[in-house]
Amino acid sequence: MEIRRALPQDIRELLHCLKMRSKYAVLLVFVISLVIIEKENNFISRVSDKLKQSPQALAEANGTEVSPALAENGSLASLQELDAAFSQLRSHLHNITLQLAGDGDPGPRRHVLLMATTRTGSSFVGEFFNQQGSIFYLFEPLWHVEKTVTFLPGGASAVGSALVYRDVLKQLLLCDLYILENFISPAPEGHLTPYLFRRGSSHSLCEEPVCTPSAKKVFEKYYCKNRRCGPLNITLAAEACRRKQHVALKTVRIRQLEFLQPLVEDPRLDLRIIQLVRDPRAVLASRMVAFSGKYETWKKWASEGEAPLREEEVQRLRGNCESIRVSAELGLRRPGWLRGRYMLVRYEDVARAPLQKAREMYRFAGLPLTPQVEEWIGKNTQAPRDGNGVYSTCKNSSEQFDKWRFGMPFKLAQVVQDACAPAMQLFGYKLAGSPAALANRSFSLLEEAQPSWVT
Repeated sequence: MEIRRALPQDIRELLHCLKMRSKYAVLLVFVISLVIIEKENNFISRVSDKLKQSPQALAEANGTEVSPALAENGSLASLQELDAAFSQLRSHLHNITLQLAGDGDPGPRRHVLLMATTRTGSSFVGEFFNQQGSIFYLFEPLWHVEKTVTFLPGGASAVGSALVYRDVLKQLLLCDLYILENFISPAPEGHLTPYLFRRGSSHSLCEEPVCTPSAKKVFEKYYCKNRRCGPLNITLAAEACRRKQHVALKTVRIRQLEFLQPLVEDPRLDLRIIQLVRDPRAVLASRMVAFSGKYETWKKWASEGEAPLREEEVQRLRGNCESIRVSAELGLRRPGWLRGRYMLVRYEDVARAPLQKAREMYRFAGLPLTPQVEEWIGKNTQAPRDGNGVYSTCKNSSEQFDKWRFGMPFKLAQVVQDACAPAMQLFGYKLAGSPAALANRSFSLLEEAQPSWVT
């Protein structure tokens, strides 16, 4: 108090003024706060009133129709619908995360068809697409179709089978997985089946929400490898297919490229075809191990002093090589309908440089190669020697691709070379002129790949 009296008059007046202004400032802030709170209350009240409106009134205000279920219940959504919406949102966010992990914008929806024959490394190459989280991948869906058309009364011609394969492929690429119910045996009940061939080879069929809780006492012929799932719900699988950004299929059951023209020209599809080929000598050597019972004649003939090889066996081999060659020549001629949509790939090139070839295939397909795919390739192309089973996709690829040549009798190689010479010349596979040349690793049986194989 004494200090305040000692201050000059003008300073005392200034302090008094500041004190009064502070009081007015506090009062002003209080009033403004009340106004803001009142506006917020009014806003919340209006939102609450909107939520309480009938769905019909909301639909009329927005110019949209309301479903009978919503109008009848008088609520915006049931708990079940909200749960479905949250599941869809979660899946959508998951896909966005996977896309951001890639090399930029994933672009438009792509459809990839890996076209091969048995024992050409197609399961291994198919994993390049199976490991990409934004791709819905199916492994050999035409297996069921082949079983059906083969055992029809009177069988089916090669042309007839190819037409059926083509039509089924189109529906699968469009995510109409219900088409398979016409071929799966026993027939699915309520769109549920435990019999989809090699389900576990397609990640998309073994992840949520397609992977449903397993059911006790339900026999699963084809099951997921890394988790327990119930019978495949085809409806959930079709929905998952539609949610994914891209679709890829692998098949060894259609060889005639010309039959695929309607798929390439379908405006609903953006199809890219990758034809995978392999040295026919290596293919035969692999088939004699994997399908031993079907190649007893070949094995007996290869053994010294056994019965001669039947001519129909050689003709079948020649026919297989010719069908592959004819399709490849069509693709490499670059007809207008196929230009920019066909790529020829040799398994040997993939085995020698898997990451490089994966990048080329993804670039051709217009897809981003994600770190997950690169990591899988790194882990599965440097496998130990005991990890190279007949059906394994985990291989030491640089050491395995020409291993066949050291165990194949030269006379067996000669038969293949004579039957498949035109195809081998087109694909750059050199002929071995002697047993020494066949078994000599320093003598390469592979010419350099041609840039023109990517159209």
